[in-house]
Amino acid sequence: MITALFVLFCMVGSVHAADPNSPHPHTGVSTKFNNPKPTALTSEQTKLLVSGQAVRRQVQGDSGGRGIAIMDVKASPEKIWAIISDFSSYPNWIDDLEKTSIYGGSASTGYNVEFNLSVFGLDITYYINHTLHADKGYMSWELDYKKESDIDDSTGYWLVYPAPDRPGYTRVEYTVDLRLKGWVPGVVENMLAKKGLVLATSWVKKQAE
Repeated sequence: MITALFVLFCMVGSVHAADPNSPHPHTGVSTKFNNPKPTALTSEQTKLLVSGQAVRRQVQGDSGGRGIAIMDVKASPEKIWAIISDFSSYPNWIDDLEKTSIYGGSASTGYNVEFNLSVFGLDITYYINHTLHADKGYMSWELDYKKESDIDDSTGYWLVYPAPDRPGYTRVEYTVDLRLKGWVPGVVENMLAKKGLVLATSWVKKQAE
């Protein structure tokens, strides 16, 4: 499986290389998220959160690749936002992430960030615009379409709010819609989105608690 994925990434990477001076081939194909609401949970999912586990699920779309992760964290919303917004520390917390560089934006509106991944020996670079809606408790993102990324598209959001009926806990929801370039099968996109969900839930909870 690892060998097959390495070949996939190499073939995808050989089609285009990230270029901050060239526009992306399009201005978005993934779902854009605006003013997301808390996800309705079943009693079984609520029990998982209370036990300290995360709720994760994949959402099938026309091209696949979307995932949702929900967790309850024993920390204040302010502390969680401070961690999520600390992009310069991400390489210390997230496996396979080699480097992050902030190149625009602000703390109050959301940063523009260059991400550099190293997956199975292949370097992958992509550029993300974050938009912070502090008054509504969420931060959304999408590719910076003014720059060419090694992935086809990525959109998503963080939603942070007090956990219902759990004083001292904050509920954190993470959604990502990831699209790779070209012919890559949806099953591969789904696998990568799932891995991203695991990483997202693990590092935020670990750093906050």
